[in-house]
Amino acid sequence: MRIALIQTNPLIGDFHRNLANIVAWIDRAREANCELSIFPELAICGYPPQDLLERPAFLADLQRATNRLVTETHGIGVLCGTILPNPEASGKPLYNSAILLENGKILFTTHKRLLPCYDVFDETRYFEPGRQSVPCTYKGLTLGLTICEDIWNDKDLFARQLYATNPVTDLLENTAARPELLINLAASPYHLGKARRKNAIFSHLCTKHNVPLLYVNQTGGQDALLFDGRSLAMDRAGRIVAQAAACREDMVVVDSAALLAGSAAPFADPAADETDTVLGALTMGIRDYVRKCGFAQVIIGLSGGIDSALTAVLASRALGPDNVLGVALPSTISAPESEADARELAANLGIDFKVIPISAVVESFQTTLAPLFAGRPPDITEQNLQARARGNLLMALANKFNRLLLSTGNKSEMAVGYCTLYGDMSGGLAVIADVPKTMVYRLARHINQERPMIPARTLTRPPTAELAPGQRDDDDLPPYDLLDPILAAYLEENKSIAEIIAMGFDQAVVEDVVRRIRRNEYKRKQAAIGLKVTTKAFGHGRRYPICENYQEGGN
Repeated sequence: MRIALIQTNPLIGDFHRNLANIVAWIDRAREANCELSIFPELAICGYPPQDLLERPAFLADLQRATNRLVTETHGIGVLCGTILPNPEASGKPLYNSAILLENGKILFTTHKRLLPCYDVFDETRYFEPGRQSVPCTYKGLTLGLTICEDIWNDKDLFARQLYATNPVTDLLENTAARPELLINLAASPYHLGKARRKNAIFSHLCTKHNVPLLYVNQTGGQDALLFDGRSLAMDRAGRIVAQAAACREDMVVVDSAALLAGSAAPFADPAADETDTVLGALTMGIRDYVRKCGFAQVIIGLSGGIDSALTAVLASRALGPDNVLGVALPSTISAPESEADARELAANLGIDFKVIPISAVVESFQTTLAPLFAGRPPDITEQNLQARARGNLLMALANKFNRLLLSTGNKSEMAVGYCTLYGDMSGGLAVIADVPKTMVYRLARHINQERPMIPARTLTRPPTAELAPGQRDDDDLPPYDLLDPILAAYLEENKSIAEIIAMGFDQAVVEDVVRRIRRNEYKRKQAAIGLKVTTKAFGHGRRYPICENYQEGGN
């Protein structure tokens, strides 16, 4: 049997668009002589729909779309993720489900059993877990159907199992009709290193249970989440024999006979560098966020620094240079090379470029505030007036020309609050808010290896907010090659202050960094949404109170 693995990029709630796209892919699968087409988790509505699931009208429209899909299955099987009602009087009202369709009929239904509730996931808020895992038969082939998290609970791989049951074990060890093929419908978001970990888990399952696996994952950007696709087929020896593209819609066709016989040739994986994957994911995230939110063009404040340069390159790749406007906003403090580097970057990218001096605006602010500030020496307040002047002007341009403003702060700055609220934090999307500064440099250098887009001086100048004469970031912060490992240990690995010090870092530096992280929670709560590329990003997946006074070991 020829099976099509089809990864789609849905727009949440746009049932007409999503259904039309699914039907178009079904037609392509028919043309490829496939007998079964498989789509991702919640493919009809898109993942994650969040509190839209609490709206009866949304659920009714989803049901109508699902019913229409049933009618589009003449001559081909369709396995697709959707949402079904829980008919019981108790429990959550909905199931996260998979349905097998053919010739206008629903042949089989199963429900997701393991509902994640950690990091960015919140499925127990909406769904009732399925109660059992039962195989189904299609065209003589016995299938074990699972949905995303259902295959992430093997006792051999996780020191702590989050769930009391293992659907894979139930399917493959505790049923009379043992599945010949394990299938997983997923909406599994990307982060650094996840593909490697995921493939290792899949390979372990295939070899442990002596069963091939078909994995079909959503692709596309959805708010902060980036779904990388990379759907795959893996044989019982744990070898990938087919894999879809990363970060775009795609279809790959698998022959079940060859997969079961172990005769399928291994997939010739070009082994893309993780740097390329991050760049591709961020590019996809910009493209989808901008377009799905109804914009076509963006605006970026170009400082001549590395962060805005990387953001501009990614935006140009995502939307095309004609849809990107770069604006330099020099003050009397700005070095001439800052504007020169911004201009050179814009020329290299082929984007429109404007210069708006802000000295008069800042002077107006200072004049207005002078009577109130009398007797007080200048401090960071006056510095931040520059950043806020830039933010106001950029937002005015964005409003007037219906462009989305991209903010350019990186994760290192966001972590320690080295950013100005209502200033450089202004914008609708923070493209690199989950990219540490050291990674910003790695990505920029990688881009320039392909083609020198970012001016060489931008890569070598000491980073600066340029809000005071001679200012450098490392006057106020530890060097980034020291700061970033501390941030990773504290934010992503949840290490204590004592544990980080034991890694060899200076106690005073660690304590200062952690203090800055805690005191700037209020800033991050007001930041533009940022694209997630690490295991722990600021945003929905990291929920800390603003008002708190926890002192490690001191209570």
